[in-house]
Amino acid sequence: MQGISVCGSVVSPHGTNCRSACFARNDLRFCYKINPVSHGAYAWHWCAEKLHMGTNRGKINTTVRTNARWFFGGDARNSNSNNNAAARLERSESANEDILIFYFQLDVQTRIQYALNIEQFDAAKQLREKLAEIETEVTRQREAKRGSSKNEAQDKSLNLLRARADLQKAIESENYALAAELRDTISKLEGDSLALSAKALAYQSVKYEFRLGQKVRHKVHGYRAVICGMDPVCCESKSWMETANVEKLSKGPNQPFYQVLVDVYADPELLVAYVAEENLSEAEESEKGRFEHPYTEFLFYGEDTARDFIPVKQLREKYDQPRYEASGDENDDDDTTNS
Repeated sequence: MQGISVCGSVVSPHGTNCRSACFARNDLRFCYKINPVSHGAYAWHWCAEKLHMGTNRGKINTTVRTNARWFFGGDARNSNSNNNAAARLERSESANEDILIFYFQLDVQTRIQYALNIEQFDAAKQLREKLAEIETEVTRQREAKRGSSKNEAQDKSLNLLRARADLQKAIESENYALAAELRDTISKLEGDSLALSAKALAYQSVKYEFRLGQKVRHKVHGYRAVICGMDPVCCESKSWMETANVEKLSKGPNQPFYQVLVDVYADPELLVAYVAEENLSEAEESEKGRFEHPYTEFLFYGEDTARDFIPVKQLREKYDQPRYEASGDENDDDDTTNS
């Protein structure tokens, strides 16, 4: 697989298209349009086609953010510009891509069912094959993100064994300079193995303070947001962690981090942020009013009686999270897909 390319455009309320946008993941191309219907509701259209092309990351976020300014308050550079600039340090392009690929999986599943309903069995077969490719790649990326895949652990163990064997040979041949270098290598490998083990353990024993669909407030920047993903530790790149000043957090990167949808009325530029648990608090009742974001339409069924969002079944399964029901809620329909 050579890369998934996601391309799209956003249509303004007056029918004006902004420039197209795309990024690559494997050998598929995702195309979509966001059409505002009314009061912030969106109708999404997606298509997929085989494509071999280079990566053009980041444009899709620019497209959606640009049009968010059109829909929700114009230029985001307002009286809160300094605070918004600080908040945008936690913006996550990879989290945004992850959400879009999740939507694409939902859409392909829906298209398979539709093809079966109209007895287009060849089309359904092709879509199933494509879905299998996507899910295989997503699984591989998830294991790499967690740093706990069997292949990676095995590679570390083999490298450690080789280094120790080479160290013994260097000592026997009295090549002490090489032995010193190998000791440093072994020390690093042991540290990496310990980090992998700790990360794997964190995935098994983590307890999250917040749940999918819960409305929260950022303690530092003050914006409202909704939880749409979670990791037991920070899984972003080293460069992102440096930009977001993760090491300055009291718990550093070794705490749960959440993918959050940011209310576009608070900051149309931010869109999706990746936030440490220590920087989030549960939203007060007075803060659970109208919430606007283009992704809520496919990630959630709607709101519960506590005015938090109800995650779709597939989102709960993705993060292995139990179903939550606020007091007085009626059962949501887990057999339907909101895509």
